[in-house]
Amino acid sequence: MRAMVLTGIRAMEMHEVPDPTIQSPTDVLIKMGSVGVCGSDVHYYTTGRIGSQVVEYPFAVGHECAGTIAAVGNGVTRFKVGDRIAIEPAMPCWECDQCKADRTHTCRKLRFLGCPGQAEGSLSEYIVMPETSCFPLKDETSLEAGVLSEPLAIGVYACKLAGDLKGKRIGILGSGPIGLSVLMPARAAGVNKIYMTDKIDARLALAKKAGADWTGNVDQLDAVKAIEEAEPLLLDIVFECCGQQDAVDQAVLMLKPGGKLVMIGIPEVDRISFQIDLMRRKEICFQNVRRQNECTGLTLDQIEDGTLPAETMVTHHFPFERTKEAFDLVAGYQDGVMKAMITFD
Repeated sequence: MRAMVLTGIRAMEMHEVPDPTIQSPTDVLIKMGSVGVCGSDVHYYTTGRIGSQVVEYPFAVGHECAGTIAAVGNGVTRFKVGDRIAIEPAMPCWECDQCKADRTHTCRKLRFLGCPGQAEGSLSEYIVMPETSCFPLKDETSLEAGVLSEPLAIGVYACKLAGDLKGKRIGILGSGPIGLSVLMPARAAGVNKIYMTDKIDARLALAKKAGADWTGNVDQLDAVKAIEEAEPLLLDIVFECCGQQDAVDQAVLMLKPGGKLVMIGIPEVDRISFQIDLMRRKEICFQNVRRQNECTGLTLDQIEDGTLPAETMVTHHFPFERTKEAFDLVAGYQDGVMKAMITFD
């Protein structure tokens, strides 16, 4: 089969690789239908690493995906050949202390699609996954909506960790796919006001269309001052969705005493810092977010009942053969891209 693999920094080639095979009775073979380009995939493309996770070339990334069941192991009970599915990229062991504590996202033996040292990614014609990582799609639900359940589930989980959002005034710093993935469930949870920032006007326009009450380009205005003027008591919760030091600094300034900073963005650097004196005096609560922790099923339910308008996020489509163009587009924030989607024949 064909796979699109990283071969170096900003280098990507189509390779012929062995077909994946079912290894466990509960495995399924999946024919890829659609793959989304994620910011973490782009980190691997442009820098070859995220923290301690370093690419050994050649390697296929990709983890936002959906497809069709092509074969099943003899122990599979939930799916049959021909079923259309969304894929949860995490493959926990289900046996360690973390799994038993309902923390499968921090499983001691976790394997994750497209993560170096764990599992080859979904930028290939076929992949094999355990059936526990697969979720059925309704007939009227597109494969692209299934793909988008992955980033949206991160937003759903982040909102869950943030606590009761009803009536709250929140900030979302970074209006890319993860920012929108927070915006949609936050709006559905009944927040009072949503303030969003970014450096790209096209993304801010999409955020406004998706339900943000206020948007601001941080290269064109003092967002902290503008929000202070609009909200003299400041914000209850700020979701940091871009992984940038300046956004972390802004978040601390925007939060009211007793507020909560929810960190979702993945920094490209190894360390970030905090204005610890201000955080301490305000008694700011800091919450990291690690992927989606069993929120995929709930997210798909909300996509399918119309609560989360997932496909509004998609701005560009590329055939599998032009995957590198998609990565270059996303890496360069070109042409107003929000979510680029790779499609297979």
